[in-house]
Amino acid sequence: MGAGEARLSIDCGSAGTRAALAWADGSVHVLAIDGAPRLPTMASQPTDGRTPPEGQPTGNQLEAFIPGPRHPIEDATAGDADRGAVDAVVAALRGVAAEAERLVGQPVRDVRVVVPAGWGPRRRTWMRQVAHRAGMPQPRLVEAPVAVAEYLLTNGVRVPVGAFLVVCDVGAGAEVTVLRRAPTGFEVLATLADRAAGGTAIDQAFANTLIGTAMGTGEGTSRPSVVDSVRVAKEALVRHSAVTVPLPDRPPVIANSAMLDEAVRPVAWRVAQLTQEAIAAAELTAADLAGIYCVGGSAQLPQLATAITERTGVAPAVLPEPGLAAARGAADVGAVDTGTVERVEVPVPPVRRAAAIAVPGFASLALIWQCLLTAEQHGVLGLYYSVSVNWGEFTMAAVMALLACLAAGTVLGSLIAARSPTPGTRTEGGRVSVGILAAVSLGAAIAGLYAVVTSQYFGMPVGPYLKWALWPIAPVSVMAVAMAAVAARQWRTPHGGWSALLAAPNGSIVAATLGMGLIQYSLTADRWPDRILWIDIAGRVGGLLLGIAVVMAVVTPLMFRLILAAPLAVIFAAIVSRRAAGMLGVIYAIAVATWWATRLWSRVLRPSRPTATAPLTGPVRADMSPGGGG
Repeated sequence: MGAGEARLSIDCGSAGTRAALAWADGSVHVLAIDGAPRLPTMASQPTDGRTPPEGQPTGNQLEAFIPGPRHPIEDATAGDADRGAVDAVVAALRGVAAEAERLVGQPVRDVRVVVPAGWGPRRRTWMRQVAHRAGMPQPRLVEAPVAVAEYLLTNGVRVPVGAFLVVCDVGAGAEVTVLRRAPTGFEVLATLADRAAGGTAIDQAFANTLIGTAMGTGEGTSRPSVVDSVRVAKEALVRHSAVTVPLPDRPPVIANSAMLDEAVRPVAWRVAQLTQEAIAAAELTAADLAGIYCVGGSAQLPQLATAITERTGVAPAVLPEPGLAAARGAADVGAVDTGTVERVEVPVPPVRRAAAIAVPGFASLALIWQCLLTAEQHGVLGLYYSVSVNWGEFTMAAVMALLACLAAGTVLGSLIAARSPTPGTRTEGGRVSVGILAAVSLGAAIAGLYAVVTSQYFGMPVGPYLKWALWPIAPVSVMAVAMAAVAARQWRTPHGGWSALLAAPNGSIVAATLGMGLIQYSLTADRWPDRILWIDIAGRVGGLLLGIAVVMAVVTPLMFRLILAAPLAVIFAAIVSRRAAGMLGVIYAIAVATWWATRLWSRVLRPSRPTATAPLTGPVRADMSPGGGG
């Protein structure tokens, strides 16, 4: 069989490298290198800078032992990566390529390399460069959760188009990803990673328990040997209640399941927390999921499934041979016929999310409609023609239009990504970033359209209308662009998801719209003697509502709202007049900008950490770097 009919997929993890060959007839062969299905991805960097053959450490090189060569790359840019770590990964890929060439009879041209879903362009470029150094052709990079999802399809798991699933990849670290099946494949909705929530942290905690001190610090203890002994004992305790663990230069130690449970518990709870946060970041609930699937070398450890079930209410499924799922699935990417799979409708957005778009949208239309119909024209038949426009109402119409567009930012991003050939727009951060920028552009365009239409309708210069429409929305637009930059860099996903963050407070919008509408009515209504009192009362009530709307936008705690609403509402009611209307509209625009600044600071730039339902103990630390998957 020719090389063109074979596909080589490689999962180069932090702890080990696994590979599989897929043939044209659908069969898959797991590569065994040196008689084992996993090639340890380790390195030892000698003092002279030369890497020993096959990347194996020797007795006098233990101080330079590198247990996870991919970690320096995840901590630095590709250009700053440790040379020994890069050489270790290159050696692993060369070994895989040589074994594949031996089986096929010639070099395999179709190569797929599995990478974490959270890796950005620099890390992906680094992996391509490493493959090139290993003598491989240009590889196709497949995101690990996408590869696992393809593995599920090839093994008969029904995942309808439009369904959502979660992949918990627990290897040396942890990466939890929420996926949606689209007609053309799987797309990543949200991914969270913690390099310290995986097998490496468990090994360290378990080793500390066995030798009674920090791993590798005990006198006469060989760190690589301890690592090997701990990993073997950990895998054996999954099937046995107790095992004997040999330690170098020390008597053997009896390890039991209770000791392993103690080391696994904090990691299991951290993975469960990541799962819950990833589901929330994808703006889903556990009821929306088709399933949660655990893969990776540490997926079969005790307590992991229990912790995820208690945290999410969904019992996860641990795949058979979880360490090989990504490697086998990557070979099948693009080989599954999606047309034969049952299709389902994409769930309609929740009512609350739709209301966050509709309320400011209708408010904007109502305000601009009243502004156009009630504007007073003077000197229509004379030389001194002028128009009295409620600039405050005109400003608020522009502000509401921008808020409606921003609330629809994630929807706009999804629509653009579905039709964009650029791969970067299909990631969660890319979709959100493009959606926010599109929302800002659309909101500014609508505000400018209001100015042009109004000026043409009255036959007046467009300059003043553009000033009152665009300047008040400028602060909100700048902060929205800052949010787009955060989303594009994938620095963090706000708690509750991006749609919840972009939705403006509907209560404040409704109160402000009613308030300005009543104020405009009081300023333009025909003042018949028997209606003057009621018209004035309507204006004062409008001022009260507008003052309350400002407080609702600026202040969140209910007690502070009650304290501030009364005096500010009274002040607004007292100053209602034709000359003050424009100022009142600008004040509300400033309040909205303040609300956005608070959201940007408290939920994106300096978010408070969610409180875990179980205390995290042991060596696990919070590290949300995108490249932390094992």
